[in-house]
Amino acid sequence: MTEPVNGGRARMRELIRNVSIFAHLDPNTAGELERLGEVRQFAAGAVIVGQDDPGDALFVLVQGKVKVVLFGKQGREMILSMFKTPGDFFGEMSLLDDEPRSATVVAVEPATLFVLSRAAFRAHVEAQPATALRVLQEVSRRLRQADRVIGNLALLDVWGRVAGKLRELARADGTEVEDGIVIKDRPTQTEIAAMVGTSRETVSRAISEFTRRGFIQMSGKKMLLRRAFLIDQG
Repeated sequence: MTEPVNGGRARMRELIRNVSIFAHLDPNTAGELERLGEVRQFAAGAVIVGQDDPGDALFVLVQGKVKVVLFGKQGREMILSMFKTPGDFFGEMSLLDDEPRSATVVAVEPATLFVLSRAAFRAHVEAQPATALRVLQEVSRRLRQADRVIGNLALLDVWGRVAGKLRELARADGTEVEDGIVIKDRPTQTEIAAMVGTSRETVSRAISEFTRRGFIQMSGKKMLLRRAFLIDQG
């Protein structure tokens, strides 16, 4: 269940200009785009879009955290992506090819999203062709990432996949420090397991072993990946 909420227009225009595919827009054009969309709130656990649903909107994260998942026949979950940074967006593929949604998106915690309908998005692209090029660049980046994930699943053992995912998280969300890279808000072991296609227990064993060897250091939600771990693991 979603509920529209009112937000500051200036704040929303600034958010829109922080979205990679809209970063080229001037303030007036961003304002026009903001007026075409609406802001919705989703409770934790709510399904924002379901796999095979019609692709009728683009979603931009205002606040909160959502995950993009596939579900197996026995209900096993595979996490494809996590979005938690304001300005992250999803849903663009279905707007380009008119195909149904390729995955399910679920709110991990209460989430606020800016929603732009298919008609509004296409009208914007017709007026601003540069946006279309930026969308294609983003789709290409995400396809390359998908290729890396598929390659890791096929070629690496489970511990290698866990190590690879930790390095990926460090590159995406980490902060450089003297000893290595700190991930300040790491996913849970259950979430990491769903990202690499294994069990939580296996992830726990791998992280415990990496910790025992001095490759990583845990402190609450923070995880330090030491430089030796980053270098030794590629």
